[in-house]
Amino acid sequence: MSRAESNSESWKKMVLRSMPSPAWLGADSPEGEIVVSSRVRYARNLKGLRFPHHATEKELAEVLDRTKGTAKGAGLNGNLRLTEAERDFLLGCRLVSPEFQHRAPGRAIFLDSDRAVSVMVNEEDHLRLQGLTAGWSIVNAHAVVDPVVKDLGGSGYMWSPDYGYLTASPYNAGEARRRSALFHLIGLAHTRRLPDVLRALAAWKLTARGLFGESSRAVGAYFQVSMTTGALPEFVGACEYLIAEERKARREVTRQKLEERTKAAVDFAVSSVELSLAEALRALAWVRWAASAGLSIAPFSYREVDLWVSTMEIYGTQDPKIAARHRATFVRERIEA
Repeated sequence: MSRAESNSESWKKMVLRSMPSPAWLGADSPEGEIVVSSRVRYARNLKGLRFPHHATEKELAEVLDRTKGTAKGAGLNGNLRLTEAERDFLLGCRLVSPEFQHRAPGRAIFLDSDRAVSVMVNEEDHLRLQGLTAGWSIVNAHAVVDPVVKDLGGSGYMWSPDYGYLTASPYNAGEARRRSALFHLIGLAHTRRLPDVLRALAAWKLTARGLFGESSRAVGAYFQVSMTTGALPEFVGACEYLIAEERKARREVTRQKLEERTKAAVDFAVSSVELSLAEALRALAWVRWAASAGLSIAPFSYREVDLWVSTMEIYGTQDPKIAARHRATFVRERIEA
């Protein structure tokens, strides 16, 4: 490893030690073998200012100033100048989006002390607010973020009696809210039943995306299943159907078969000098399933694997080949232990 690579990796490790893990990595995670986390996200825009993609730097700064003025009362702390390593950590923890231009004028991220609530300022909308909680806990996600949405309203949000809450993208207008849960559907993927189940979800008007939102592919059988309209019971019913189908699929796979597939994934990862993000996620997906099934080949908890997924090199803050080597070393050190 070169001196530049070593310095970069040391800096990232220091960031991981200094920034507490998010609430969704907590041990108390209902249905956690299948549902990694639950999230409620809102888009809101402040009255009297243009949307970020049309706003001047002065207007963007005003959005940030208004948010600073209300955030403290909502129990949020702001970070106005993220380093690349900090941004990569928050991205891996899904507290910021891949599209968030954190170094552009007027941008900031606000977080609560538990890292259950995050607010991106001047992403696509003035405010992107989310509550992110452990396992299947969508009611808890509402409970942590809904008061913050109210508190940060300040002088009021853009709203129309005809269109509801106004957003930069007309598609998001109305309730301007997305409920989602991050599923690990490796059983359905392995038994080749996933396409049928996803079609059933589409009939319920649910969308399935990748681990890091709409710009990412569903690698390693990680799917964010979300709904932008409809009542909470509709979303709960659809997700509980999905949990039941995944449990059924996992029961169809013998422990011997699961161990064989996991061993192959571990051998590939351990022998690799470089790992792409997709390759690392595929390997860790099998390790996670084996850990949740209590197999000796994975002598750690599936929540540890979730921590690894969230803290390894994601999109990378440097040359892709260097990031791939970091990723390979990171995964090897953990699954060989």
